[in-house]
Amino acid sequence: MNPSHPPTAEEVNQRLIAQYTEIAALAGGLAHEIKNPLSTIGLNMELLAEDFADPQTPRERRAAAKIAVVQQECRRLQSLLDNFLNYTKVRTVKFEASDLNEEVRKVLEFFEPKAAEAKVDVICYLDPDLPSVVLDRESFHGALINLVLNAQQAMPDGGQLVVRTKTAGSGVVLELIDTGVGMDANTAAHIFEAFYSTKPGGSGLGLPTVRKIVEAHGGLIYVQSEPGRGTRFAIELPLPARLAAE
Repeated sequence: MNPSHPPTAEEVNQRLIAQYTEIAALAGGLAHEIKNPLSTIGLNMELLAEDFADPQTPRERRAAAKIAVVQQECRRLQSLLDNFLNYTKVRTVKFEASDLNEEVRKVLEFFEPKAAEAKVDVICYLDPDLPSVVLDRESFHGALINLVLNAQQAMPDGGQLVVRTKTAGSGVVLELIDTGVGMDANTAAHIFEAFYSTKPGGSGLGLPTVRKIVEAHGGLIYVQSEPGRGTRFAIELPLPARLAAE
């Protein structure tokens, strides 16, 4: 009998993918099972809130306040479950040669009303000679939306968001630089970890989901920040093999 050979890197990778897929499926199934009774609780709280819509006595006012707290927690759990399912789901991706500048413009067009309301000035420096990259446009669009909204939230009194694309080495770089509150080194070191959040009621899954999407594109995401001086996110994406060779 020949001794079994050590697994190749490809075999190890396939096993890890299979394990991840199984765990993601189990986690997603559990989250769905939690959502059903949570929806029932939320519906009954709405009915109770209607019954106590006009409280007349101190006892009724206390009951109405308790109902409002339960409703708030139900909404928070619902949001957490939705974010968790988005984080764990196994996506079917459709990679296509894409104009990164055009995808950025679509996101900023969507963001424009929110930016105006929040008094955020958006300044673009998009390289007109930027080569094409391969994107799953739907998931990448979602990742960029997350980043620009994150930047807006970091500027509660308004500010400036600079969005820049450029060629670097054998890839392209997308930068988003805000003039917001910034973060310390410890926070910056943990923001891509699941369930880590400094926002009250935050799920801590937004930026980890962004990182997963960027890495699925063969890219990398970095953050640089300083309290009181803003934050810079940089996404590096590789060029298609043929373009990189040229």
